[in-house]
Amino acid sequence: MRLLAIDPGLKVTGYACLEAAGAARDAVSIVEAGCFRFKAGASIADRLLELDRDLAELLERTRPDAASVEALFSHTAHPRAAIVMAHARGVILLRLREAGLTPIELPPKTVKKALTGSGSAGKAQIQRAVQAELKLAEPPEPHDIADAMAIGLAGLWRSAPGATVG
Repeated sequence: MRLLAIDPGLKVTGYACLEAAGAARDAVSIVEAGCFRFKAGASIADRLLELDRDLAELLERTRPDAASVEALFSHTAHPRAAIVMAHARGVILLRLREAGLTPIELPPKTVKKALTGSGSAGKAQIQRAVQAELKLAEPPEPHDIADAMAIGLAGLWRSAPGATVG
């Protein structure tokens, strides 16, 4: 199965296309990973348009069978971040559905717990966990890519027979 995972944002959106050759956790390879960076001075509408175009091109290149996306969350100290992320998620969810995919939406705590055993793991801990799971020489940088890889791994594990990922 080929799965496209997305860590939404309007400054940076991380993505990772992972392929599972079988049910074993060690049978996962990276097809492509990267991030879309948007101009800080651009309007939200222009960034959303750019996100839509970038995602359409990515879907055409990678041709995934499935998708996973970070679920919307909010933090009381940063309510605006949830609103901005919701804009990006709307474009992403629409584009994925137009491509015939039903995205698996995974809350950040679920992804963190699946990879590290703790729902409160930090960015560096996620980067190291992804490095270990995918047998990478270095932790993925920037963290947006590592987060997308983590979302992808959790999505693949959730899709596997007998899955237990929340």
